[in-house]
Amino acid sequence: MSFQTYQEAVDWITELRANGIKPGLKRMEYMMDRLDHPHRRLKYIHVAGTNGKGSTCAMLDQALRSAGYDVGRFTSPYLEKFTDRITYNGEPIPEEEVLRLANRIKPLAEELAATELGHPTMFEICTTLAILYFAEVSYPYYVVWETGLGGRLDSTNIVIPLVSVITNIGMDHTELLGDTYEQIALEKAGIIKPGVPVVTAVEQPEAIRVIEETAAAKKATVYRYKKQFDYAALMSTDEEQLQAMDFVGPFKEYSGLEIALKGPHQLKNAAVAVMTLEILRQYYALIMEEEDLRSALAEVKWPGRLEQVSSQPRIILDGAHNPEGAEMLANALKQSYRYERLHIMAGMLASKHHRDYCRHILPLADTIIVTQPNYYSAKEAGELYELIIDLKRDMGLDHLEVSLEPDWHEALERLKRMSGPQDLAVVTGSLYLVSDVRSMLFYQTESEKGW
Repeated sequence: MSFQTYQEAVDWITELRANGIKPGLKRMEYMMDRLDHPHRRLKYIHVAGTNGKGSTCAMLDQALRSAGYDVGRFTSPYLEKFTDRITYNGEPIPEEEVLRLANRIKPLAEELAATELGHPTMFEICTTLAILYFAEVSYPYYVVWETGLGGRLDSTNIVIPLVSVITNIGMDHTELLGDTYEQIALEKAGIIKPGVPVVTAVEQPEAIRVIEETAAAKKATVYRYKKQFDYAALMSTDEEQLQAMDFVGPFKEYSGLEIALKGPHQLKNAAVAVMTLEILRQYYALIMEEEDLRSALAEVKWPGRLEQVSSQPRIILDGAHNPEGAEMLANALKQSYRYERLHIMAGMLASKHHRDYCRHILPLADTIIVTQPNYYSAKEAGELYELIIDLKRDMGLDHLEVSLEPDWHEALERLKRMSGPQDLAVVTGSLYLVSDVRSMLFYQTESEKGW
């Protein structure tokens, strides 16, 4: 039976989450073959990395659209609504297209389920839906294409891109990708294709070695941060200022590029995006005026990343959820914000590196409210609370006040009550928690949120 409504279609897709993650491209290859290879009709910029993928994708999308190109973007997770993950020129895929394309994919998914390959996963269905929307409905000139998990065996790796981008390497999803930088880098480097240029901001020597060896074996030129391109920050920032940087690359230099996204780590993401655009200009005749690039970087927005959602009290949302993300958040709080007291509301998923994450965040906080994301794989709030109490003792953080509130609604109300006019409140630890808080503060509704 076919779906009658958009909600029925989305429910079918999201319920497939229960089937878990099945790394590998065989199911994608099967579906693409049966659909007459729609993925081959598009020009992709494939973006992998532990952190910064979404921000880099947002900058690429904005810059290409500012230059007059039609742009598709596929990212995950979605903060508020399923359609947010697939956009064309900044607009979410229409609900009626989700319904129509899901009805087209469902019989194929059932056919595939009857084979030894098994039923496609939720993310494989989403990837296929995005490809069909871009290749047969909206026809973007470029597709900004973010990996879901890893790279080598990720469903997005079915494509041959114009440029492969690896933002960085960090400890996340180690149960699937490996627990060393070399192992994780090998998975990320799996997106590198023969002869396709690579842009990377990876800095760990062991991870760089893996990326460069993989690229050399495939005769792909690598453009590496601090080697082929670099940037220099021009000013310290506060909430009222845009960050600025000088960019130096092999093809072009820019002075005084202003970056709208907050946090010093976004300068590096911006440098990666600019290097990628310069490769498109040099290799593929991209036409982009400097003024269009400047305006795009100064205007780009990416929800849930150091996003201020309230001024009284002042509340910042940041989806940092792994140790490297926590370090970036801590650096941003120290360098870019001024406050009397810092109040943290934190909830995490069970699979994350909780102790290493908290070591970066706890020393900065005056108070922390431990809560629990409304998500099937959430870390139990009581367990996270006990871990933080132990860390407080071990780290000698006598000033830190720690409280437990498993219900995130109540935790948010407590956060708002305790935050004075000169204080800063931060909600962090999981994009799923950020999604719910954002939707409640903006729309007074629960978010759809999902991977």
